[in-house]
Amino acid sequence: MSATFEDLRILKSAEEIADSVWKIVVQWDEFAKDVVGKQMARSADSVGANIAESFGRFNFGEKLQFLYYSRGSIFETKYWLNRTKTRGLMKPDEVQEYVNRLTDLARQLNTFASGLKIVRAEQKSKPAVREVQAEYLTIGLNEIPDPLFDEAELNWLNN
Repeated sequence: MSATFEDLRILKSAEEIADSVWKIVVQWDEFAKDVVGKQMARSADSVGANIAESFGRFNFGEKLQFLYYSRGSIFETKYWLNRTKTRGLMKPDEVQEYVNRLTDLARQLNTFASGLKIVRAEQKSKPAVREVQAEYLTIGLNEIPDPLFDEAELNWLNN
């Protein structure tokens, strides 16, 4: 992985799409913004947000889960783009351009997730360091000597 999540190309692509969607939505009338625009802007923002959250997770399963959330947000954004086309809020060729960009992003995301799975498999195949299990002996209370420490041992502790 990159040194910082801001260096991830996939995150940069998601941010570009989300910012571009935002610029379009803010120009719509209030009703269109409220019904379609806010949902589309949120889902577009969610793509990158989940990629970023994935980067911050330690466990591979959690990393993959957030990448899957991101992929779900890609499909949600495509849904809202289709609504904008049907409702005449965006031109069909403009919507298609976004759909193509999101499809490319989904492919990048799948490749990224596959890479994580490979790294996880490689780490699982490494032999784990194991210590020899210690043998613990137990004795009954009646086997404990009385007194537990003699006078010389106790005097040594005080010095």
